[in-house]
Amino acid sequence: MTRNARRQLAGAIMSFLIDHDLEVSRANLALAHGAFSGLNPALARKIAMQAQSAEGITQAWLDTIAEQDPERPDQAELERVVARLESNLDTFQSSTKAARNVTRDYGTELEQHVDDLEQVQKTGELVTHLASLARAMLERTRQAEKDMRRSEDEAKALRRSLARAKRDAEIDHLTGLPNRRAFEILLERHYTEARAACEPLSVAFCDIDEFKRVNDTHGHAAGDRVIKLIADTLAHISDDHCHVARHGGEEFVMLFRGLTPSDAAKRLDEAREGLANRRLINRKTDQPFGQITFSGGVADVFGYDEARGALKAADEALYRAKELGRNRIELAH
Repeated sequence: MTRNARRQLAGAIMSFLIDHDLEVSRANLALAHGAFSGLNPALARKIAMQAQSAEGITQAWLDTIAEQDPERPDQAELERVVARLESNLDTFQSSTKAARNVTRDYGTELEQHVDDLEQVQKTGELVTHLASLARAMLERTRQAEKDMRRSEDEAKALRRSLARAKRDAEIDHLTGLPNRRAFEILLERHYTEARAACEPLSVAFCDIDEFKRVNDTHGHAAGDRVIKLIADTLAHISDDHCHVARHGGEEFVMLFRGLTPSDAAKRLDEAREGLANRRLINRKTDQPFGQITFSGGVADVFGYDEARGALKAADEALYRAKELGRNRIELAH
């Protein structure tokens, strides 16, 4: 079954690329895999909608979609970090090698003079020479220690930089929430733990209603503030067993550990209702945003063969909530 699933996924990806005359590139393969594997339901919806439009799917459109991905890594920054890592490791290796060579040379020369100790008539001259040798060796050892200490400090600083880079790679910088990559890691961990503990596990997709209207009316900067508002609203109900992440664009994904789908939907619906009752104003222009709402879909993770199936079901429930009038939470069938 697993082999057949892989064959079907590969066939769907290649059919998509060939049917739309798209390049077989790393970027296109990554986007197609995200859409057809169930990892990125929002992208799958965009592709389906674009395929039905008059323009259709083109390479230029797909490139635009890739540029809009909030999780794209800063390749230049990653390359700089890697370059620093390689440089510091080379320095550390050179310092260690130099210290080893100094110790080896000292041992060789000392061994020669130990042999000479057997000749009593040379003892006085030998002791004087050994004292000079020891002083020289002490200076060289201290310098080697300084070099190694400096390399160790640089290695520690590099590790801190790598740790920051790793955190940055898992954070959505607009909202401060975990991004899709970080959520997938969380989902895998909680899936294993909850299954072992026989605890319920629910997943939800949320999407801002009529977000394009906000952007068209008030501009993208105002749209970013609305995204952050929704992020703060969802983060307010999260805790150690409830995690929220920005999945991409105006879409968010949540994981509820220890809550059934009904309980998770109830908590999410309370946040939705609280937001819907507010009347917001664009502080930059004093123009009213009007009512800002979101829709959501909730699914039982263990109701499907794998977590991807639950994500797809939650996304379908979200889509149904949109069709039923928006500003509502729907449970997956």
